[in-house]
Amino acid sequence: MSSDKPRLTYPHLHFREPNPLADGNYPGFAPGSRVADGMRIDRDVEIPVRDGSVLYADVHRPADPGAAPLPVLISWGPYGKHGGRSTAPSRSAASGVDPSWVSPYAAIEAPDPLFWCRHGYAVIYIDPRGTWSTPGDYTLASEQEAQDFHDAIEWAGTRDWSNGKVGLSGVSYLSIAQWRVAATRPPHLAAINPWEGLTDFYRDIAYHGGIPETGFMEVFARHSLGYSSTRVEDLERLAPEHPFDDAYWDAKRAVLENVEVPAYVVASWSNQGLHGRGTLEGFKRISSAHKWLEVHGRKTWEYYYRPENVANQLKFFDWALKGEDNGWTQRPKVLTEVRERANAGYVAQEREWPIARTEYVPLHLDAATGTLADKPPLAEAEVSYPVQDGDGVGGTRFTYRFTERTRLTGHAKLRLWLEARGSDDADVFVALRKRDATGQEVPFPFFALYDNGPVALGWLRASHRALDEQRSTPWQPWHPHDREELLEPGVPVALDIEIWPSSTLFEPGESLEVVVQAGDVVTGVLPGHRVTRNAGDHIIRTGGRFDSHLLVPVVADE
Repeated sequence: MSSDKPRLTYPHLHFREPNPLADGNYPGFAPGSRVADGMRIDRDVEIPVRDGSVLYADVHRPADPGAAPLPVLISWGPYGKHGGRSTAPSRSAASGVDPSWVSPYAAIEAPDPLFWCRHGYAVIYIDPRGTWSTPGDYTLASEQEAQDFHDAIEWAGTRDWSNGKVGLSGVSYLSIAQWRVAATRPPHLAAINPWEGLTDFYRDIAYHGGIPETGFMEVFARHSLGYSSTRVEDLERLAPEHPFDDAYWDAKRAVLENVEVPAYVVASWSNQGLHGRGTLEGFKRISSAHKWLEVHGRKTWEYYYRPENVANQLKFFDWALKGEDNGWTQRPKVLTEVRERANAGYVAQEREWPIARTEYVPLHLDAATGTLADKPPLAEAEVSYPVQDGDGVGGTRFTYRFTERTRLTGHAKLRLWLEARGSDDADVFVALRKRDATGQEVPFPFFALYDNGPVALGWLRASHRALDEQRSTPWQPWHPHDREELLEPGVPVALDIEIWPSSTLFEPGESLEVVVQAGDVVTGVLPGHRVTRNAGDHIIRTGGRFDSHLLVPVVADE
């Protein structure tokens, strides 16, 4: 299909040659239809878009030709509508997904067509422009991608087998794309279900606190985004070329305030360093009159595919796309899991996020004792550590022991007075950990595959310490990341470090530990940060003039 219509161009982008399609288990381009397990599956269906190009999609529908007009679910992402990624939940025991929950038809991080077709839905998987056999150049979370997705929604909503209402479902990138396209307001889009998807590529993954992320980004750029018959945006090259929050990163953000459709938003405390922060920011900022938030502390894929949670997805879409009066609107606006230990805790019902009755309590660092206290120490003290401690990363710890049952739910902030000896910059890595009454660490699920997670993480490059006073709150600092202010020898500076939201219950005798160090606290997993500006020693100052403290969100259960 050809057209003289102008196409969007990206003069600021670099492209790279793709990975071979065969490396992604690609079965090849093969348009056609078949019936299996009560579904009609139309493969490599052409979807025309406004510039005259086409997208290729797989369409799953109930095989019964007499089925009523169907609501449509769309999943959009670069991982392959054929389900080619090797880390698919059904093939990874570490994900916690029971194989019986997912049929062989389910693509990575996408709704299972077999389940949804049996409940009266059509499910469409789309390979975006420039991925797999879809022609064009692949551009990550771009305006071009949003326009293409918009056109695909309108195509789906106007088929003779469609009831005219389209919903969006999926995890991670399949969620990121939902924010982006919903902001364009396609007329036939009726509901979204963003499930752990970032909203700010710069802050949520590429540059944590201004520190370049080099673990997940490398895997993501080289492998997850690499399959195309043409070429793909070279994120691995482009990210280091844009160390500040500039127009490159801004072009990948949705205008969240433009999102108005009903939204069932699911975030997690366990996705520290990827999707946790951005999903919560998305919920806060969208304009939808009907929106619900659920935040859990489990593994990403396990929670998405768990049958009781799929039942919740069905109830939401039955209400939003079929018009069923099924009680969905009586659901609490916000549900947060309060974690006690791995996969154990309780769910609290709330009316809003952040929780309005939160009391933000400062716990003051004391470098002389390595503790946190309810009152600031009068005497000044300091603790220093070499950024390289033998074969590892240097750091220090501060501990607070609870004397009464305490729930911490929400944003935390670490105010740290720091001086660097031997460098004009410092990359600071922070973790909050829970320790039981015997002093043993209590680990939590982490990302989709790990079991050694902390309560929460935070990061900041000292030269990026400037604050946007308009956007910052006492509990959530907002750094513009638009310039550097290097450190001066012998001059301590105040760093306000955003610690990603979390929710954890502490019983009397249990402890909260703050870890401050010069490299990743959780190692051997993603995310990771191999390239830092650390050298020499870091000096932390507390007490007296130096109001180093941890601000924690204390919430009383109602």
